[in-house]
Amino acid sequence: MPAMARWHHERERIVGASGIPATFLRPGGFMTNALDWLPTLREAGHVLDPTGPGRHAPIDPADIAEVAALALTEDGHQGKGYALTGDETFTVAEQVRILSAAVGRDIEVREALTPDEAVRFRFPAGAPKALADAIAEGLALMRADTIGFRTDTVERLLGRRPRTFAEWCARNAKTFRRPRAA
Repeated sequence: MPAMARWHHERERIVGASGIPATFLRPGGFMTNALDWLPTLREAGHVLDPTGPGRHAPIDPADIAEVAALALTEDGHQGKGYALTGDETFTVAEQVRILSAAVGRDIEVREALTPDEAVRFRFPAGAPKALADAIAEGLALMRADTIGFRTDTVERLLGRRPRTFAEWCARNAKTFRRPRAA
């Protein structure tokens, strides 16, 4: 089991052993992780891609919040665990194309060349060694996954499909637009 998953699993076991009623939400990558692109986008005009052909199905945190509200307000969720993903799988380059359309400008994608550079994709100022190693391990696993893990959990629980990355980009486009010169 990868380090990051092991850490989450250990915490779930602690909560489960406490006797506190719980429902575990296990979201994959968040759409908001695209905000991690801002430092290189603003400083160097590109997005750093640490996963190449790897695909993933990012989820909008708003969908996670709706599932959490459901689990907290309806019976039948106690003791369950829900893997939550978006409905579409993407490479980083595909996500950047969607973001480019939302902000109305081309955005360059540059491949991360080393594990250290890949970690800087998420933590531009660096990260503690254990976290950096776990991030590098997770990114290597993502690079190898050219299909992308996807679930229908959001649709089953909420009765609608998850929000799309294009919708998230449209809502957040102004964050990615270059500041106007004074």
